[in-house]
Amino acid sequence: MLAAGLLAGGVADAKAGTGAQGLPARPLLVYHDSWYERPATGPAATTLATLPGYMNLVALSFVRPDASYPGRLDLKGTGLQYSFSGTVLRDAIALLKRRQPETRVLLAVGGANYANWDALNLDALVRLVQDLGADGIDLDFEPVSPGCSVRGRVRCLSDALWLDLVARFRDAFPRPLLLTVPGWSIGAYGEGAFRDAQPRGPHTGSILNLLRSPQAAAIDLVSIMAYEAGPTFDPWQAYQAYRQVWKGPLALGVQVPPSQLGGPTYTVPLAEQLARNVAQDPQGGMMLYPLLGRPPGTLGPDNPDGRLLAQALCRGLGLDGCAEALR
Repeated sequence: MLAAGLLAGGVADAKAGTGAQGLPARPLLVYHDSWYERPATGPAATTLATLPGYMNLVALSFVRPDASYPGRLDLKGTGLQYSFSGTVLRDAIALLKRRQPETRVLLAVGGANYANWDALNLDALVRLVQDLGADGIDLDFEPVSPGCSVRGRVRCLSDALWLDLVARFRDAFPRPLLLTVPGWSIGAYGEGAFRDAQPRGPHTGSILNLLRSPQAAAIDLVSIMAYEAGPTFDPWQAYQAYRQVWKGPLALGVQVPPSQLGGPTYTVPLAEQLARNVAQDPQGGMMLYPLLGRPPGTLGPDNPDGRLLAQALCRGLGLDGCAEALR
């Protein structure tokens, strides 16, 4: 169910361009899935270099927190799964930026499969960002068991590590480099008006203490992984729950179908309507995972790939050039 009422702040008039710290004024964050990228012998042959301008924040997915990076654009120990060399990746990023000067490129560190945070190698990550010419980090910390207690004020065993990671990453990547953070679908539930919001699970309230901490000032954008949460989950409600504690730039995430956990299943109409709702927020944006994903079966509005969903989000946010599809 979607609510259509205006958010606090009224209708936004955000235009194309970049805001404070170089963040796009109306962010559309896409996760560029290295495992699905096509082979290429040069930068112009990559999908990365040809992204439309409305995909204005691109997270290269995924880099290991314990990355091994000897330099010289050797990507073998980084976790990135591009089938081409680091030199081609660097040149593709440079070509994208020449074509789309307002696009920002991040390295997404962590994710569901890279969780060795105890061996975090910030030095390697700093050198990789520098050598690739990236613009910052997407800190994708996804603890399987955050250990949250939702009796009264939410507290989680993962709170201390969240705070430590954000502080250490910001110290290693000072502004104007960007630091963005994705949060769990139900991560802002469990308190206030959303105390009893459904569904409940181990991650209920898992990001609340980070977002109301002093360390939150180091974050440039929060995105919501509003997927794989089950049939009772309402992404618009989740957006409102995050907004009650986080006043900065906020992106609502959608996923290429199918959902492995029973919903929500994002169609083109649903994604576009959600983006229209979010566009009422002057600091609202959208997120898409994974950009190059393709569902089984015949593609269409009810079974979209990343390309169709990206165009729907573009239209809903009121960005320019939405007819241009990823090549």
